[in-house]
Amino acid sequence: MIKKTLSLLAVACGLVAGIHGAHAAEDGQQLYGANCGLCHQAGATGVPGQFPPLKGRLDVIAASPEGKTYLSHLVLNGMTGSIQAGGATYMGYMPSFRAMTDEQLAAILTYVSHLGGNASAPSFSADEIHAARDATMPPTAVLQERNALNDKKKLP
Repeated sequence: MIKKTLSLLAVACGLVAGIHGAHAAEDGQQLYGANCGLCHQAGATGVPGQFPPLKGRLDVIAASPEGKTYLSHLVLNGMTGSIQAGGATYMGYMPSFRAMTDEQLAAILTYVSHLGGNASAPSFSADEIHAARDATMPPTAVLQERNALNDKKKLP
């Protein structure tokens, strides 16, 4: 009787752990909406002249290792200055989201990267964000990184 009870208890604990694990994965869409959507809007469509669209652009930028590193630096350190994005000029400031966890930032970047409908859009891992976290940069240095990347391969 005790063995059967312990077996059932072990199975129940395993199910609860499995359910908890399934919900432990960060929800990129929800995190995006709560942290990025105010500026970049629902669906990452942006606001002309104020906040650049992200949809259909991040997957292209993230297609290279340098692009993924830049995007990781961007969310961790913020950026300030003038950029060209989607054929328009934007002058502004993006705050740092360094206070968020590596898992949360990876979930947001993966969510936005997949919005463009590209089946081969890259995903981001918490390990990639963690590796970029060591590079604390001022927002102007992130802009310089973007400009260097743009000089190498025109960013969308």
